[in-house]
Amino acid sequence: MSLEITLGPLLFNWAPEDIAGFYERMSREPLVRRVYLGEVVCGKREPLAAATLLAAADVLRDAGKEVVWSTLGLIATPRDRRLLQGITQQDEPSLLELNDIAALSLLPAGRSFVAGPLLNIYNGSAARFLVDRGCERLCPNIELSLAAIGEIHRACPDLQVELFGFGRLPLALSARCHHARQAGLSKDPCRFVCDRDPDGQAVATIEGEPFLSINGIQTLSHGVHTLSASPDDLQAAGVGAVRLSPHLCNMSAVIAAYGRYFETGDRGRLLAQLRSCDLPGPLVDGYLEGAAGMRLAAAL
Repeated sequence: MSLEITLGPLLFNWAPEDIAGFYERMSREPLVRRVYLGEVVCGKREPLAAATLLAAADVLRDAGKEVVWSTLGLIATPRDRRLLQGITQQDEPSLLELNDIAALSLLPAGRSFVAGPLLNIYNGSAARFLVDRGCERLCPNIELSLAAIGEIHRACPDLQVELFGFGRLPLALSARCHHARQAGLSKDPCRFVCDRDPDGQAVATIEGEPFLSINGIQTLSHGVHTLSASPDDLQAAGVGAVRLSPHLCNMSAVIAAYGRYFETGDRGRLLAQLRSCDLPGPLVDGYLEGAAGMRLAAAL
């Protein structure tokens, strides 16, 4: 079994022309067969990119890619619920990724779905609950170790496992908007100021050390997560796909680096190639080994 490379949903507030250009480039990437689209972070941002993402879906499908629509990770307002109802009850037979458990009650009976990394699925029992309701693939929570992921796989051997393998780690969502507050605004009249930081805005500790980053209502890691496990170890734990999260860096080079890594297992080369891609933060890799997620990556 070879490892599949997928492209996760865009987490940041990019301009429509940048979104269109990005997915047009991704449509030409032969190593990527599945692409996730949709607004995951903030329901207010969804109308800004809706038409562009629909057009991108057509471009990707025409190029032979599978498109999966991702739902919001936090349903906080009536507007968010209407958006969730619209995406879960559409007639289009596209596979959906659920990022808030509220979506499960709105999904038509018998419709298959992907469980996204923002759901709190920590063990085989929770995974089995979703499998019994139509879940065919799980992208585990980003803080799970590879050993814990392996336990889920053994409990649900028919469940596909897709590992978050690259990008700033999506840590938390809040009902309040960090970007708006920093700009002296409240959440509703936010002026969409999160577009000023298209890879997230770095946050430092009171000692001035880089620590986290913010993206509207979302908190992410400062560092950029990468894999600490070998391709063989990933497959032994049931991982069949690795998800790369879109950033402004050269994503084509990132995709190529992971493709070579899955062929050769040369971790030193993977890290060297990623560090040349103008990343928004240092490479980190702790979570898969049960260590601190902000541990700096080093060649093994």
